[in-house]
Amino acid sequence: MKKSIAVLPGDGIGPEVIESAINILKVIADKCHHTYIFNYGLIGACAINKTGSPLPEETVDLCKTSDAILFGAIGDPKYDNDPSAKIRPEQGILKLRKELDLYANLRPIKIMPELADISPLKKEKIKDVDIMVIRELTGGIYFGKHERVQDGNSAIDISQYSKFEIIRIANMAFELALHRNKKVFSVDKANVLETSRLWRETVNDIATKFPEVSVTHMFIDNAAMQLIKRPSEFDVLLTENMFGDILTDEASMIAGSIGLLPSASIGDKYALYEPIHGSYNKAAGLYVANPIGTILSAAMMLRMSFKMKKEAEIIEKAIHQTLKKGFRTRDICGINTKKNHLTNSKEFTAYVIQGILDSNPS
Repeated sequence: MKKSIAVLPGDGIGPEVIESAINILKVIADKCHHTYIFNYGLIGACAINKTGSPLPEETVDLCKTSDAILFGAIGDPKYDNDPSAKIRPEQGILKLRKELDLYANLRPIKIMPELADISPLKKEKIKDVDIMVIRELTGGIYFGKHERVQDGNSAIDISQYSKFEIIRIANMAFELALHRNKKVFSVDKANVLETSRLWRETVNDIATKFPEVSVTHMFIDNAAMQLIKRPSEFDVLLTENMFGDILTDEASMIAGSIGLLPSASIGDKYALYEPIHGSYNKAAGLYVANPIGTILSAAMMLRMSFKMKKEAEIIEKAIHQTLKKGFRTRDICGINTKKNHLTNSKEFTAYVIQGILDSNPS
């Protein structure tokens, strides 16, 4: 099978974790007799530096003509430290989500048994954690009106949602719940926000179409607490844009590191896959960043966009085998990690590749 992949490495550690994923995909392609064509595009700070835009039109066109998109990371401290900057790297990924209508962000939160010791929570609390966060990705405060009042002493950010936007993301959450534990936890702030009241009303309307699925409404502050107190009780966690951004970073620490988790941003026509971590510019070029989240994102791409379940499982199994052998990057070292098992991202990827080569594709 032949597939074209738009590759957007982005900034900071993005290029090196993407390099790991690409090397893995090349091995899988050879082993399972596929052809993956990788076409690279600019986005973020590197795109601003070269073109003046965080998302050049060439990159949008590349994404629209590819079978899937693999994205690294975005951001640069020089923009973070300059509140007056009009053009920012993050505008690139926000615009791409809007251009491609990638309205649903799927972030699975699972515990790797081999890494249970690096979670800040007790093992008995996390052993059965298996959460699918579904975050609405193209609405809310990130895409509302942003304005600095003329005198500079006040600012406005508007959060806006339409019923249509809530309906399509809620439908996806309930559909997914049908194939899991049939529980949806919907997060809002309906005691304060009008958008949250519309959110809750609409989710309740959708719930009537899925009588076999239970729905629980939670205020965002309570949801943040319960994720730590009883994470194993969650199933599908449905949330609007900003709440989802915050909760998934919190949930990543249940697994032990933000570098472990993959994600998929999907719409009706296009799909983008990326690790949930940021650009971590201090480590750029050092090859110390954990590539697991990016490699698992590539596996999600194979499973969801290309319907290559076997290939995705080979990658996932090779990661688990590498971890069982004790090999770790710096961010996922536990107290029992041996010094000779501490690896950089290139070495870790090489061990995963060896596991793929040793596997039986049948």
